[in-house]
Amino acid sequence: MYSPTARLLTVLELLQSYKQMSGSQLAQRLEVDVRTIRRYIVMLQDMGIPIEADRGPEGAYQLRRGYKLPPLMFTEEEATAIALGLLGTSWLEIGLSVAACEGALAKVARVLPARGRERLNAVSAHLILSPHTRESRPSATLLINLGEAIQQRQRLMITYQSSSDQLSQRTVEPYAIAGWWGRWYLVAFCCMRQDYRLFRLDRMQQVQFLTETFARDEAFDCQAYTVAQLGTSTVGWQIEVAFQATLQAVQQKIPAAYGSLTTTPDGVVFQCQTDDLLYMARYLMALNLPFAIQQPPELRNAFLQLAEQMTQIATAQFA
Repeated sequence: MYSPTARLLTVLELLQSYKQMSGSQLAQRLEVDVRTIRRYIVMLQDMGIPIEADRGPEGAYQLRRGYKLPPLMFTEEEATAIALGLLGTSWLEIGLSVAACEGALAKVARVLPARGRERLNAVSAHLILSPHTRESRPSATLLINLGEAIQQRQRLMITYQSSSDQLSQRTVEPYAIAGWWGRWYLVAFCCMRQDYRLFRLDRMQQVQFLTETFARDEAFDCQAYTVAQLGTSTVGWQIEVAFQATLQAVQQKIPAAYGSLTTTPDGVVFQCQTDDLLYMARYLMALNLPFAIQQPPELRNAFLQLAEQMTQIATAQFA
């Protein structure tokens, strides 16, 4: 049986989920009569909720067009999922305000029961996420604007800096945003090259959102293209390291899309590609698993450089 308060919240949630519902539809969902539904509608209107009613034998109800309500309640599992996402923003390398994350976490915590808040506090107090070291991060605003352009099928004019530091202006048709090995990419059709391309967001010097739109190729598989380009790219360095650990232990640390894992009598061989050896050295060290470098030899130099940086930090004296 529903309590009166639960019924009120249910009416509100139904009106948020459906464009319009009749009194009989609401009554059937809540197992009450139509007269009771009218009383609930009046109560919600008295609370300031802009519910509009259409006249008729049963009446039809809808929220005022354009009016949006924040989520009213979360289950403990839903709230925990949201909290973990907020806690992981630094690991995602998004330039999002710390104050915004803290404020959202506080609001989520307030809707949880005492036991849920205790569990959330335990997670946030003991969760360690090592952020990828990057000189620049995409702003949350840029990601949101790009997402809107993808949704609206809106062309972009970008000034792009290549790996050889050459600048070019390109009109592109955006399809998706991809995160890979600590970098963010725009999957797009390049009008200049007449082909699909991956554009690193940190190399996009300027982004102009054009008014012209494009017809999206629905047969194009963004995920398959991204994996094919970044997972098997021949650009950069071919990495091969041998872990002295079980396959299960390595799989828990390295996503399957990052490269291939092959079991051997002595452990697991990991193979992938990268264009940043120093970053790869940091990543492998953060896994906290014993391993030996098989190739390339230059990766050893990256570890020596990383060790030198750590030694300088450890031996530095304060003035």
